[in-house]
Amino acid sequence: MASEVLTVEPLYHGPDINRIPLRSQPAPKPANPPKPLVPSKSKLTTIEAKRIMSVLDETIYKVELVTLLSYVASNPEAMEGMLGEGIMTAIRQHEDLCELLLETTHRLQERERQLQEEEETEEEGWLRDRRFSLRLQKASLLPLMQQVRDSTKDSLRLLLSSPQASSFLQMQTQGRSAEAQSFIDSLIELRGFLFEKLLTSPMEAREKAQFIQDVSRRNRRNQEMIDILENELAVGMKRRKAEVEKENFVIQELKNHLHQVLKFSENNLARTKQEAEKQQKADARASQARLAKIQQDILLLRTQFNNLVMENREAEQALRKKKYKVETEVENWIQKYDTEMSEKQEEYEDLEVIHKEEKAQLEELRRKHDVLVEEFAQIRTEREINSKKRMEAEQEMVRMARAATLIQAVWKGYLVRSMLRSKKKKRSKAKGKDKEKAKGKGRGKGKGKK
Repeated sequence: MASEVLTVEPLYHGPDINRIPLRSQPAPKPANPPKPLVPSKSKLTTIEAKRIMSVLDETIYKVELVTLLSYVASNPEAMEGMLGEGIMTAIRQHEDLCELLLETTHRLQERERQLQEEEETEEEGWLRDRRFSLRLQKASLLPLMQQVRDSTKDSLRLLLSSPQASSFLQMQTQGRSAEAQSFIDSLIELRGFLFEKLLTSPMEAREKAQFIQDVSRRNRRNQEMIDILENELAVGMKRRKAEVEKENFVIQELKNHLHQVLKFSENNLARTKQEAEKQQKADARASQARLAKIQQDILLLRTQFNNLVMENREAEQALRKKKYKVETEVENWIQKYDTEMSEKQEEYEDLEVIHKEEKAQLEELRRKHDVLVEEFAQIRTEREINSKKRMEAEQEMVRMARAATLIQAVWKGYLVRSMLRSKKKKRSKAKGKDKEKAKGKGRGKGKGKK
């Protein structure tokens, strides 16, 4: 899913590259192509081939325009006057959808990476839920991808309907990225291959296959020659190895000779050492003579040292007197300092006692304040509870009054209806009696006539 989404990313902000020809023309030929591989025709003759090339040219043209949409969106001030408000609106909507799709894809990739890191530490059930949620979020990308495709089609449709805007946008090649240009170059290369394929007739295709077979046979012969040369190389390597072994033997002999030379040098070194010991004895005798002379010099210098010591002692006595005077002055200053510091210390202790008393008073006031705050909170809570109870009681009274009113109204209606029904019954009974009396009178009159 992530790979599909990443293919939708706009390609832009690349270096300037040459324009791409869109007319039907053959691909550039190499400098010296092999004759059997060159098509005999240079133009397409069948309508099907021309249609195929026109479709591919139109595709390249549309890819050129699509790869510059994001450049237009990033430079709206310079492009709006040339492209028109409708095209700029469609391009901005397309860019917003692309950015939303990219942000969503990056966020899903980050969550998937975190889920992979947590698979070793978390529980299986929790990971299953996370995976299911991630799959649902990936599935929700499909409508967004479809919207990006639709917005791309709409932008292309608007650009193709305005030839002037399309021509101006094609000239902005500096906004195309290197990846987009590489893709377009690949399409052009594919166009060249397809053009050459369409120009090649069946006879030329057979000749080309025959040429490839000839090249393959030549390659096989060259391979056989390479194998022969490799065998010769192996023989030469063996010969070279034998020569190297001979040279190693010579080197070993030279090492033995060098060992003998080292032994000779050791003997020479021992002889040199004996001569050095003789020289050392001679030097020892000469050093004893020099030592006697040096001892005489030491005696002379010791006398001079004693004289200097006497002079330094006198100077030391004078310095000691000066030091005693300085120490006396320092001791007086120290006593003065101690006196002043004792006074300051007493003052500090008095201030500290006052500070402790004020601090104790502050703590007492804080405790009282905390008690008052708690009491105030309790009183406020009680007032809120009482107000709620009072409001509930008032609401209950209102409901009871409404219920009583409703019950009274229903009861009054019931009484009125019952009174009306009783009156109707009395009236119906009176009418029945009147009818019976009228019938009795009629019967009596009939009998008298007979």
